[in-house]
Amino acid sequence: MKYLVASDLHGSAVACEKILEAFRREQADRLILLGDILYHGPRNPLPEGYDPKACCAMLNPCKETITAVRGNCDAAVDQMVLEFPILAEYLLLEVAGRTVFVTHGDVWGPDRLPALPQGSVLLSGHTHVPMNEERSGIRCMNPGSPSLPKDAAGRRGYLLLEDRGISWKTLEGEEYDAYTF
Repeated sequence: MKYLVASDLHGSAVACEKILEAFRREQADRLILLGDILYHGPRNPLPEGYDPKACCAMLNPCKETITAVRGNCDAAVDQMVLEFPILAEYLLLEVAGRTVFVTHGDVWGPDRLPALPQGSVLLSGHTHVPMNEERSGIRCMNPGSPSLPKDAAGRRGYLLLEDRGISWKTLEGEEYDAYTF
């Protein structure tokens, strides 16, 4: 199974389109969205191409392949227009014999780890900064934000999660970091 993981689209139709292009290019089986899908939030500027309705129009036809968790900017009104569940606080996957805890990052995150077995993986967004660190025996990973990046390099991208490991890629598909299981 191949998962493309993205976070913090914040209603950017430009970022949404590029993530969906990457999803097709990578031939991923599932698209995992780590929350903050439609709304930009009061602390963020409007992202390029801010158009939540266009995001809905692009994402809803892909509903059979999308798994999502709730971000701090997601609300019940967003669930009313999206045709796939988005309000779960977290979900658990098993990949290559490892527990993968998927969440937005505002409740559970690298600084507030859930109770997980050693060697597990925590996937979170929220900070808009790519991350690949081990904390207390848990691998913590963040894809950053394709719409409002906040890291020094201004990276806009996603994660590709497979049985062999996880790679960080730019929106154009160039790998810039990796973690092998």
